[in-house]
Amino acid sequence: MSYTLDIQELQQDEKIPYDLLQIADPSKTNIDRYIFDSTIYTASIKGRMIGCYVLYPMNEGDIEIKNIVVEETHQGRGIGTLLLHDVIAKSKLGGLKKLIIGTGNSSVGQLYLYQKAGFRITHIIPNFFSDNYEQPIFENGIECRDMIVLTKHL
Repeated sequence: MSYTLDIQELQQDEKIPYDLLQIADPSKTNIDRYIFDSTIYTASIKGRMIGCYVLYPMNEGDIEIKNIVVEETHQGRGIGTLLLHDVIAKSKLGGLKKLIIGTGNSSVGQLYLYQKAGFRITHIIPNFFSDNYEQPIFENGIECRDMIVLTKHL
C-alpha cells in the first residue's frame, strides 16, 4: 500500500485528539495531567488523522514521549516506526540530548519497537499502572502493572 504520511504540529485552536490518545492511554484524567504542557503532532493520510504523538519537556535537553499511537485499523504497517523516527529527527534538530519513553510491562510490541530504534531500558516503576488506573489494563494476556522506562541519548 502506497501512501504519504503528513505529520504536523497540532495548533492551539485545534481539538485535542483524545479518541486517538486513549488507544494508548485509556485515562483521559491521566492524559489531562500532561497534555496542556506538551506539544502534539498528528499524522494524517489523505487528510484523515490516523496517529499522533505527544512530547513533554522534562528539563533542559530532555523530552519525554508521553503518548505515541496509531489508529487500530492502521497498525502493523510501519506507521508507528515512522512516527518514532520523526520524534528522533525533530529532537536532534532541536538540539535535545535525551528522549525518554515509558510503556507497560505487557506492551511487548512497543518494547520491541523502542529497543529496535535504539532506546535502552533504564528503570522500572513498580505498580505504576496498578496505582494510577482505576481499572486493570490487560495486553497480550498479561496484566499491565509496571512501567518500563526507556531512554535514547541523541
